[in-house]
Amino acid sequence: MKYESQQVAKPYFIFALVLFAGQIVFGLIMGMQYINGDTLFPYIPFNVARMVHTNLLIVWLLFGFMGAAYYLIPEESETELFSPKLAIIMFWVFAAAGVATILGYLLVPYAELAHLTGNAIWPTMGREFLEQPTITKLGIVVVALAFIFNIGMTILRGRKTVINLILITGLIGLAVFFLFAFYNPVNLVLDKFFWWWVVHLWVEGVWELILGAILAFVLIKITGVDREYIEKWLYLIIALALISGLVGMGHHYYWIGTPKYWLWLGSFFSALEPIPFFMMMLYAFDVVRKRRINPNNKIATTWALGTATMAFLGAGVWGFLHTLAPVNYYTHGTQITAAHGHLAFFGAYAMIVMTIISYAMPILRGREDGNSLAAQKVERIAFWLMCISMIGITLA
Repeated sequence: MKYESQQVAKPYFIFALVLFAGQIVFGLIMGMQYINGDTLFPYIPFNVARMVHTNLLIVWLLFGFMGAAYYLIPEESETELFSPKLAIIMFWVFAAAGVATILGYLLVPYAELAHLTGNAIWPTMGREFLEQPTITKLGIVVVALAFIFNIGMTILRGRKTVINLILITGLIGLAVFFLFAFYNPVNLVLDKFFWWWVVHLWVEGVWELILGAILAFVLIKITGVDREYIEKWLYLIIALALISGLVGMGHHYYWIGTPKYWLWLGSFFSALEPIPFFMMMLYAFDVVRKRRINPNNKIATTWALGTATMAFLGAGVWGFLHTLAPVNYYTHGTQITAAHGHLAFFGAYAMIVMTIISYAMPILRGREDGNSLAAQKVERIAFWLMCISMIGITLA
């Protein structure tokens, strides 16, 4: 570990994994409720379990992204983090807000929760993935602003690299597009139109910048390949991802009352979206093939290659299968959509967070050469079990 302030990342990584475990638990509860609808009823109804499951997904990934930024930004910028104290304060604020919100979902009827948190004053609740009370959303904005200020100041006073500039661009975009969560128009078409400005422009837009930056950082560290070579790949992948992803948002506008031109725009540009994911897979394997060093932490390489491969399968291949309007007419809202969402989220975002944790956590714990071979063997078993299980869920 080059900089003491990188230790700030440790609580973010640990809490991310705790929330990930919670997400898995509520996923299992929902699986049992599909088989027996009365499971845990009335204590945890299906709609509440689903809300907790999806919210935990979002929050643990955000904690993972923040931990990744706090780890790699000082190293990329070649300077200590601007304010480690601010980072720790925001960790506890975000963790407390997240836990309180989840407990609110579980212990208070949702309508009563809306009343208690003053949703009538500024209505923002009740939409999928954005069920959080308005006060929680405001807390997220405060945490995001403090976080971006902290890493932004670190970058400004240190070295500027392609990786940290792409990463902060993605993180700023994440914060900006979240602001559309506060816009809740009465018109249902407008509501769904701008709802996707949060959901789609996160997962098929700015989050891809975060994914690309973290993957590039890890590949540089575990292969020793020239930064310039990796950065050229990164520029090309990010450009294609943004061009196809931003306009490709039209594949969500087919059947919600928008003009017909979205059928053409959405079909054409979203059909291009698998290309950057395919290129990311090629680039990851090419970089590893050209490696100049052979670190002891081999499992981090496994996670990096797994991320590129599973992201291509989930976001690229499975997304393409039902993205064209004539096909989507029959598949929209079916289990094919749910399968795509699960494999894409896992391959692209869950796995990149686990990649940086697998690389960075041993270093944060004083094991510069990585975990022991026995520990890496256990982690490799977990890697394959998760990948095989997610493919099984997708095909089922």
